[in-house]
Amino acid sequence: MPDLPRPAAEGLPTRFAEWFATRGWEARAHQLDLLRLAGSGRSALLVAPTGAGKTLAGFLPSLVALAGNGPGKARGLHTLYVSPLKALAVDIARNLEAPIAEMGLDIRVETRTGDTPAHKRTRQIARPPDILLTTPEQLSLLIAHREAADLFGRLRCVVLDELHALVTSKRGDLLSLALARLHRLSPDLTALGLSATVREPDELRRYLVPQARPAEAEAHETPEPDSPGTRRREGTRRGGTRRAEAVIPAPAPDPGPPMAELVVVRGGAAADLRMLDTGLRLPLAGHTAWQSMPAIYDLIRQHRTVLVFVNTRLQAEYTFQELWRLNDDVLPIALHHGSLDATQRRRVEAAMAAGQLRAIVCTATLDLGIDWGDVDLVINIGAPKGASRIMQRIGRANHRMDEPSKAYLVPGNRFEMLECQAALDAVEAAAQDTPDARLGAPDVLAQHVLGMACADAFDPLRLYEEIVSAAPYAGLTWEAFEQVVDYVATGGYALRAYERFAKILRGPDGLWRVRDARVAQQYRMNVGTIIEATKVKVRLARALRGRPGSVLPKTGRVLGEIEEDFAETLTVGDTFLFAGEVLRFEGLAEDEAMVTKAGPGTDPAIPSYAGAKFPLSTFLAARVRALIADPFEWDRLPRQVSDYLLQQRSRSILPGPRDLLVETFPRGGRFYLTAFPFEGRLAHQTLGMLLTRRLERARLRPLGFAANDYGIAIWTGRDVGERIGFEPGFLAELFAQDMLGDDLEAWLDESAMMKRTFRQCAVIAGLIERRYPGQKKTGRQVTISTDLIYDVLRKHQPDHLLLRAARQDAATGLLDVKRLGMMLQRIQGRIIHKALDRVSPLSVSVMLEIGRERVYGEGADEILAEAEALLLEEALS
Repeated sequence: MPDLPRPAAEGLPTRFAEWFATRGWEARAHQLDLLRLAGSGRSALLVAPTGAGKTLAGFLPSLVALAGNGPGKARGLHTLYVSPLKALAVDIARNLEAPIAEMGLDIRVETRTGDTPAHKRTRQIARPPDILLTTPEQLSLLIAHREAADLFGRLRCVVLDELHALVTSKRGDLLSLALARLHRLSPDLTALGLSATVREPDELRRYLVPQARPAEAEAHETPEPDSPGTRRREGTRRGGTRRAEAVIPAPAPDPGPPMAELVVVRGGAAADLRMLDTGLRLPLAGHTAWQSMPAIYDLIRQHRTVLVFVNTRLQAEYTFQELWRLNDDVLPIALHHGSLDATQRRRVEAAMAAGQLRAIVCTATLDLGIDWGDVDLVINIGAPKGASRIMQRIGRANHRMDEPSKAYLVPGNRFEMLECQAALDAVEAAAQDTPDARLGAPDVLAQHVLGMACADAFDPLRLYEEIVSAAPYAGLTWEAFEQVVDYVATGGYALRAYERFAKILRGPDGLWRVRDARVAQQYRMNVGTIIEATKVKVRLARALRGRPGSVLPKTGRVLGEIEEDFAETLTVGDTFLFAGEVLRFEGLAEDEAMVTKAGPGTDPAIPSYAGAKFPLSTFLAARVRALIADPFEWDRLPRQVSDYLLQQRSRSILPGPRDLLVETFPRGGRFYLTAFPFEGRLAHQTLGMLLTRRLERARLRPLGFAANDYGIAIWTGRDVGERIGFEPGFLAELFAQDMLGDDLEAWLDESAMMKRTFRQCAVIAGLIERRYPGQKKTGRQVTISTDLIYDVLRKHQPDHLLLRAARQDAATGLLDVKRLGMMLQRIQGRIIHKALDRVSPLSVSVMLEIGRERVYGEGADEILAEAEALLLEEALS
């Protein structure tokens, strides 16, 4: 990093060393290591436990460099900080103010998120701060700006915080492409990655630095045709781009992909993590943990500040309401999730930072990096689903490396007790289960290509060279890149007759430009990869005096947003729970749901959110199977769980850690097949879809299936167990690995899920815009548009870019095909069948998933409890 003054002998300039001393601190070794590496212009990845001072380590090189630039020197954007969360960016900005003010540094720090006012964002481009804290989506908008080259020309450092949370999603693909553009605009750029939970650090090290370009990217630097060791490749014209004649050097020995330096911090106090045991008997299904709410409230009373994490926004609303019902002490308890209005979220964050709250009920919006020193307890309601996720959440308590973080896991049912114990063991072993790095998605690349055309006319060869320097796209072939450019230029072969799909045009100079200003504006309004269900604002309106049911539209404050599909199911007078309030629906006014506060004692429904449901990680699933299979481990489990496993072993069998248990039994005039892979809900749902197809071909009349994180139940009109008994090879054929071939392809072709997946890819790739200048499409309009295009493409261009992208997404995300394939491989020759005359204790848990209706709160728990009691009585009789 240029402009960095020589540090003092102890490794810090005097002013900084004195600041550390006044706080009673000493600069840690890893902070000085990052200062040294950045000072020599080398990128680095810092992996350190929570509370080790990662944030200060990431900013210290920039603060030192900027402190050496006096007021008289030309200033520009020096450091860019990218956060996965808006709240984290705001929190980091607040924390940076202290050292800057206390050392009297002339450094300006600002944030830029989706909540930043438009006039401030405009000013930030004209007069950028020294340090800008932002999100991946805002960075994509900035690099697509006409002034991007000037804005980033003096950029010296980019800090990527919580990097592990970004690289496993399409947001990470988008960020990698933006990072590649930053490296091109500022060749001397230093990239610093910060992460607390990393399983494979080398993948993140490659992500930070430009990857070596493939030989075919050398086209614009053509040596003499007859040079030794070269071979000629003729120019081609494909997909709307013209390939210049290129001379490709013969391959040289591969030195390995470039990687950033690695700095690892060892040690740190072990977490004080426990499972909350209320002594109450937990059900076999359900996730509200309603039995534990009094105990959770007591923990809040006993601590200064508590973060109560849940896995979904539905759980957040329910938990907040239950805690307030118990809040006889009128403790200040707040709610925080992504659907709430930004003003309300900021108000909650400010109150928390000021130490004014005793608890916040929150979702993943506060998962990462938030540094609130007064937090002395973390509570996680529901099973953690992943070891790395729970370690990240635990780190929010105390947030100091040398003090243990205190946390409780609160299971909602008996199976979650097993999962919580597996998580406790994983945390004790400091094991990680972050997902593998992903291949770059083509729909994200299409969005980026359009953005680069909005910034300036681009040469396809130079843009290709830049794109393949991004780690997720390092393996992108020229032909695949041409197909993406062709898609952005025409919409693809089947759509090229329609001008509306032509986003970019090729000029006589061979450069591609955005078609017009309207396309550029549409790009800016639709940038990003987070595609949630279309939502409408919830506005707390003022009721007209003396006229019940009538309100003044567009009056009152906005509470947040609910899904459009949910809003359309409401009729005037319906009540629902949102933003911690029971609200009465008064009607829709354009894109807003008008509500008033409902009276006390009202029974609400809950908004049904589509996102934030985590699958059980492969790592924890293996640990759960191992716990079940080893009776010597049962002493460590709560008594009610070990008794349950003993009941299963006495009435059926328990599978080994690599086995698949299949049970068959009759019940209520139907025949049931249950199986327990313990591979997560996504994999089980896919398995159920494929198994029902095979059972249909076997003429066993499958009638339906249900799945949870642990198992699957299929009910049929004919006796599956009898067929298995007569044909010993039938069960192996039923679970054969080839179900992921033709069966999967045939199901995908018929599935409505593929249309939904295509819809998301089409929105990301810009084929269909959610927002237009001056108007906004409803979710129904987007659905109709994409469904029509989907049918056209399937018929006329089945290999279209977006159809392939949708299949890739379905395989890796919604269907979890890779994990299912690993499971099918694991169980070959290890399938255990048990024919029973009634349901087993283990099968009760998945049988409770059959026909579940959405019922609010304790009503749902009562219905589940009644069903469970009947099934268990039947199983144990």
